[in-house]
Amino acid sequence: MATSREILAEIKKFIPPLLDKFHKGQAGRIAVLGGSEDYTGAPFFAAQSATLLGADMAHVICESQAGHVIKTYSPNLMVHPYMRDSRSIFPPSSSGSEAPSAWSAVIESEILPKIYALLSRLHVLVIGPGLGRDPVMQQIAAKVLLKAKSLDLHVVIDADGLFLIQQHPDLITGYKKALLTPNIVEFQRLCKAMSIDYPENVDLNKACQNLSKAYNGPTVIAKGFEDHISNGDFAISCSMPGGKKRVGGQGDTLSGTAATFLAWKHAYEERIWDHDNDIEHDRMMLLAAYGAAAVTRYCSRAAFKKYGRAMLASNLAEMIGEAYTVLFEDNLELL
Repeated sequence: MATSREILAEIKKFIPPLLDKFHKGQAGRIAVLGGSEDYTGAPFFAAQSATLLGADMAHVICESQAGHVIKTYSPNLMVHPYMRDSRSIFPPSSSGSEAPSAWSAVIESEILPKIYALLSRLHVLVIGPGLGRDPVMQQIAAKVLLKAKSLDLHVVIDADGLFLIQQHPDLITGYKKALLTPNIVEFQRLCKAMSIDYPENVDLNKACQNLSKAYNGPTVIAKGFEDHISNGDFAISCSMPGGKKRVGGQGDTLSGTAATFLAWKHAYEERIWDHDNDIEHDRMMLLAAYGAAAVTRYCSRAAFKKYGRAMLASNLAEMIGEAYTVLFEDNLELL
């Protein structure tokens, strides 16, 4: 079994070098689809993490009210308040006689064309951070996921994006460019939805492999004390230590950094620089998930060391640059 050092060295092979000939966007154009009236931090943390790791451009596609808030967080992100929820389509003051089927007309004519135009410029789409479970938001996300697949984009599914595929597993089944990032509770729900046995004393590594196999294509990273990663055929685990405190938003750091690794995978496959081209697609999906897990764990540990119990999700972002240097340049301090 490969060591952490060996796996990180393998990941480094598909990280684009910084060459003068590159132009803006080649090292990663990603977007986060999420952000609702109630949840504005999650899409920001995910998109910010992607850029701090090294993606060239990061977009947030969110609900209009969330957009006004997210725009105030940072000028480094491009925020597109294109989405709408059921309250904004049919406000409480309306008669209430409008059937949910009428949502589709608004979604198809007013919302999706703008989002689809943006998708055509991306390498990776993250679906879920701050999305919420409003039926209109979920319906939009489902249609955008189908469009992303038709464009052959890499997709990362997290948070309430996982709720979406829990209800509609056919949206993601068979798609090899998808990465699912459930925490333990979300993982259990996905297993139940896919009729995967999950007894009390389960071998999580085996369960992760079984879940990925049930989806027949997507790679799954089951987050926990160890992060178990599988594409159904092969499995690896990341057991590098993290911080002692669990904070909301830590998973957004993982989904954002995973998007960047997948964007770098795309750049590697497009051969935007000269390399040996000796890493296969399936292997790179596993490695991208491992890289995101390693960076997130390092950031959590470093942030906890600095802030202790006062650690916040925003503190992880401070450590991403250091994490990259240590893990992929110095490659000395892995524990």
